[in-house]
Amino acid sequence: MSYQVLARKWRPKSFDSLVGQEHVVRALTHALSEKRLHHAYLFTGTRGVGKTTLARILAKSFNCETGITATPCGVCSACSEIDSGRFVDLLEVDAATNTKVDEMRQLLENAVYAPTRGRFKVYVIDEVHMLSNSAFNAMLKTLEEPPEHVKFILATTDPQKIPVTVLSRCLQFNLKQMTPQLIAAHLKHILGVEAISAEPAALHLLARSASGSMRDALSLLDQAIAHGAGKVEEAQVREMLGTVDLDYLFSILDALLAGDAAGMLKVADTMATRSLSFDLALQELASLLTRVQVAQLAPLAVADDLPERARILEMAARLDPEFVQLAYQIAVHGRKELPLAPDDQAGFVMTLLRLHAFRPAETGDAARSGPVLCATVERPARLTAMEPRQKIAPPASTPTISAPAVDSAPLAPEPAELPQALVAGASGAGASPETVPEDGNWHTILAALKLGGMARELGQHCELRRINGAQIVLCLSPIHRHLQMKPAQDKLQQALSAYFARPLQLLIELEAVAGDTPAAVAQRQRNERQDRAVAAVEQDDFVREVIDLFDATLIESSIKPV
Repeated sequence: MSYQVLARKWRPKSFDSLVGQEHVVRALTHALSEKRLHHAYLFTGTRGVGKTTLARILAKSFNCETGITATPCGVCSACSEIDSGRFVDLLEVDAATNTKVDEMRQLLENAVYAPTRGRFKVYVIDEVHMLSNSAFNAMLKTLEEPPEHVKFILATTDPQKIPVTVLSRCLQFNLKQMTPQLIAAHLKHILGVEAISAEPAALHLLARSASGSMRDALSLLDQAIAHGAGKVEEAQVREMLGTVDLDYLFSILDALLAGDAAGMLKVADTMATRSLSFDLALQELASLLTRVQVAQLAPLAVADDLPERARILEMAARLDPEFVQLAYQIAVHGRKELPLAPDDQAGFVMTLLRLHAFRPAETGDAARSGPVLCATVERPARLTAMEPRQKIAPPASTPTISAPAVDSAPLAPEPAELPQALVAGASGAGASPETVPEDGNWHTILAALKLGGMARELGQHCELRRINGAQIVLCLSPIHRHLQMKPAQDKLQQALSAYFARPLQLLIELEAVAGDTPAAVAQRQRNERQDRAVAAVEQDDFVREVIDLFDATLIESSIKPV
């Protein structure tokens, strides 16, 4: 006896054995039980989710010799002939090859004749969206008012191409893509009946590669059984699919956390030696980071039967949730940029080095390289109540439209005078290293640095905490910790060293900011200018007259101060 592929051998023959389409099965079962039969059905969905299978089961329910039922017997002559494809009153038409109007007319001319064997003559038209417009027009009248003994079952993977005149004449059922967990469970059941050993991780790989199609999963399972000589093992399946072993990805993340760029490149070289796809590697890395983020923010959502569950939970505990988001974005953009890279390996290597450049640094890195991305700095004792903190005075307001003239705010000391005052405050006799010198106006210092980009953004959200000799300490609110990029800190440190004319080490403490940062002052000034501009427009006589005359509404967001 010849071998029958698993996709055909395990094709469901009843509603009970159909996997993953419970919403469609429920509607059809109720309709058949109550004898509420429609004359035209439309099944939509991607390949391999059960459209043709449902059509054949529905044809058996219509023509079973036990009567119209949701549970056809499967043993009568009608059911047996439908299962074997020999039932004379079941006409399966491939619309991809019968697209012309003449072929559709010839098909419909036979619809007026009564069925030969069964209760109904069932027309199953697969890939119906491939029909021409003339063919659709030819079938409209018959599809709307067919003879009582005719049932139409249409199937398509692209319902958008079907005219609305056809859609309105059918009961439409959208078949869902199947989840990897559902596919893996079904594959496990099949292998159990077939007495074939399989590793759960291998089944999960096959299920993910099937992309929601059960037929694709069964075809891949056939291939995996042949590739593994009767066994389904993870290593063999990975080799067959060309997927990247998760060990490589976990090794990359371990090296990333250790700050070992050479280790990351060594893993990339090993992957290149095995001719693994770097596009799939970045895809798997993004998928792994997704599961790590889920484990961090919703640990109960991690499936207990996930093969790599323990390693994912361990990695979730070691990585910062904010960095996982950044790493995911880097992996996705790196995959998008692969076609533009000199070659795939170069694009993959640059993506790894980008991850390394934006990694959260270890505590010990502070002593070696100065400012770091997320360095843990030992914080000094808090100020006591007897040590008042100097509040930073905001800079003078910028003149705005229709704003009354105001006196200028007291000028801050000239930048040339600040270094001497700060040095004296930091190292002079009787000076406390825990306090900010009186002349240490961070707003004025930052304005004199003439920074741009992320370095300026970082400085604007910081508050000057203290200057201890060759060390300057800034305070940054934890909600802005994403600004702690090492390149930005390096630029800020270099600018401060040039400003004070001596080498300085920059340290940033993550802590609630007590005073107003330059960014907060600037935002407040923008809000005040906007409020004054809106008030000026609202008080304008012409605007008030237009509002009263036309019952108009003033859109405040369209008002921009000058």
